[in-house]
Amino acid sequence: MTSSNQSIIEVKNLVTHYGDRNILKDINFSVEKGEIRVIMGGSGSGKSTLLNHMLALLTPTSGSIVIDGVDVVNANRKTLLKLRQKMGVAFQGGALFSSMTVGENIKLPLQHHTKLDEHTIDIMTRLKLELMNLAGYEDLMPSELSGGMLKRAGLARAVIMDPKLLFFDEPSAGLDPVTAVELDELILKLRDAMNMTIIVVTHELESAFKIADKITVLFDGEIAITGTVDEIKNSKDIRIQNMINRRARDEHLDADEYIKRLTTGKN
Repeated sequence: MTSSNQSIIEVKNLVTHYGDRNILKDINFSVEKGEIRVIMGGSGSGKSTLLNHMLALLTPTSGSIVIDGVDVVNANRKTLLKLRQKMGVAFQGGALFSSMTVGENIKLPLQHHTKLDEHTIDIMTRLKLELMNLAGYEDLMPSELSGGMLKRAGLARAVIMDPKLLFFDEPSAGLDPVTAVELDELILKLRDAMNMTIIVVTHELESAFKIADKITVLFDGEIAITGTVDEIKNSKDIRIQNMINRRARDEHLDADEYIKRLTTGKN
């Protein structure tokens, strides 16, 4: 890990509700510059909600998130726009516009947020395509790309403005094992070549163990552990070991509690 021991993300006492349901419960963690932080957890653990909070797409019930010195919970629209220009987001399905070519999709942020001339934009687009092993594909439509190529094209667009921070949602989802490994290698290459801080939300253990400097594991809206790969593997928490060894949760429910849940709808 290339780190200066300076936090670029600070999450403190983050609490979130959807109606009466408590989704995130007092979340606290920090991410250092140059770090690859993986956020893991099963369905319903709160990891996607946490990602949306860091992207300022959702507002929490309470708590704070400071990214590169900006309090994203309370920042105004202009401040958030300026911050987002330092951030890249690679969505799970690539999220390319289907009516535009690959090249047109990738250069879009440069056209909207810079005053660069078109020739320079074309050169920068081709550079990012080269980096993603997509040279020569700029004139294809998204529908003509494979799943792995769509992921890499989405990643090219996410990093076209050389962001300080990259957020990647489920990079390996839907990919065959060989393509998933290639994408993992690309994430490591991006961090080293561009000195980015990268946040990856995933449930893929093999990928997480390969790329992470640190892993934060969520269970039921709470952080179970944050640590290195070795610390995660050696955790004594039975939930962590169940996750690593792909064992089902062993739930023991009191009979009275079960009847109460059925009759009242409350836990």
